[in-house]
Amino acid sequence: MAGNQFDAEDLTQETFLSVYKNLASFQRDYEKAWICKIATNKGLDFLKSAKRRSEPKEDAYFEELKDGGAGPEEAYLKQESKEYVYTICQSLKSPYKEVATEHFCYEKTAREIAQESEKGIKTIQTQIYRAKAMIRKIMEGRAAR
Repeated sequence: MAGNQFDAEDLTQETFLSVYKNLASFQRDYEKAWICKIATNKGLDFLKSAKRRSEPKEDAYFEELKDGGAGPEEAYLKQESKEYVYTICQSLKSPYKEVATEHFCYEKTAREIAQESEKGIKTIQTQIYRAKAMIRKIMEGRAAR
């Protein structure tokens, strides 16, 4: 029931400890059934709790880290990049500032921005295109320094 020798030994020990503690309430006629019932209940409790205390396998842990679990350095760099993009977007003139912030910082599509601002989608696409060119120019100017 336990799946390995060590857990089985622990369950056996817990069973006999429980038998010893409850010896006063024991009915002498059904000793074997009584002990078996305690052992069964201990085993069922163990199986229920096994789901909660499952240990991740080494491969699964590293796969999870590789797929989505960013370390503190990666999280910091990602946050730093977002702040940098936001600062550049805020340096643009209106209406490009608003469109660039919505598109590049909040990752909204041109259609979503057009619906929210009640402007035509072609207008928003043009503003995104021009904002992108302005951002490129700003970044090239900073890189040249």
